[in-house]
Amino acid sequence: MEYNTPDVVVDRLELLRAYGYGLCMGTADALPGVSGGTVALLLGFYGRLIAAVTAFTPWRAAAILRGYRPEQRTRAREALLELDLGFLLPLGVGMATAVVLIADIVSSLAKTHPVAMFGFFTGLIAASAITLGRNLTFTTPVHAGTAIVGAGLALLVAADLVTLPGSGPVVILVAGAIAVSAMILPGISGSLILILLGQYVFLSDELTAFVGAIGDLLGGGSLAAVVDPGTTVALFLVGGVVGLLSIARLVRAAMARRRELTLIFLVSLVAGSVPAPLTNISQSHAWTTETIALTAGWAVVGAIALFGLEYLVGGFEPE
Repeated sequence: MEYNTPDVVVDRLELLRAYGYGLCMGTADALPGVSGGTVALLLGFYGRLIAAVTAFTPWRAAAILRGYRPEQRTRAREALLELDLGFLLPLGVGMATAVVLIADIVSSLAKTHPVAMFGFFTGLIAASAITLGRNLTFTTPVHAGTAIVGAGLALLVAADLVTLPGSGPVVILVAGAIAVSAMILPGISGSLILILLGQYVFLSDELTAFVGAIGDLLGGGSLAAVVDPGTTVALFLVGGVVGLLSIARLVRAAMARRRELTLIFLVSLVAGSVPAPLTNISQSHAWTTETIALTAGWAVVGAIALFGLEYLVGGFEPE
């Protein structure tokens, strides 16, 4: 899929439209089971998004930084247009707005209603795997083997049999790189990756604490309260930038070379991630008959919500 970024000045209506796109995409990526990349496809700006992200290179960045020189300003303006920042910036602000709002809700519900929230997420993920899997064909042993590898890897991570090496900053950087890359891929939700890595609730709490501390600081609060959660958020963003410039490009290259196998692997990751939210429930609740029944009930609600959304938009496709 190719898209040439427009060589025009973005007007206010387009800025508002891009912000609205960002709200939709950010909301999708903040909820496991719904992909921001799929939303971008449905709303018709996926090609422009990929073109803008992959247009970022060190050479264009250097050209923009040299724009303070009069003789370099024409090239700097060309580089800015090639990066399509008039689209990416409002899109990013919209995504950030949605993620902050969802993170606050997640932080609250994870403490007060974990069974309902993670049961709902389980249904979202399961229904997402079904809707995406409908569009794939498994006609060869290689297809089947790829699906088994993808689902098996996700199951091993969900069961804590495969974990990230190290802890703290290393995990946050790696989680940021993988999750932000996933955000622009159809079929894979960034928050689903965070649930698989066991970082979803923690990062939601840290983001909520950071935003709250910033608000308190403006009202005369302590700078120290901003530092700890702010460091976590900064590490995640650094990892995200690295992921966008590396992992996302690798996956796009894989899509171009072996599209069918790559999509089977990605959707199989989603399918294997279905049990991942249940780990969060087991941390606070014993698996009694009541807990199982409540989890199953909320999973049904989540599945119905995803199937309903699929019906309204006319179907999801992984690419």
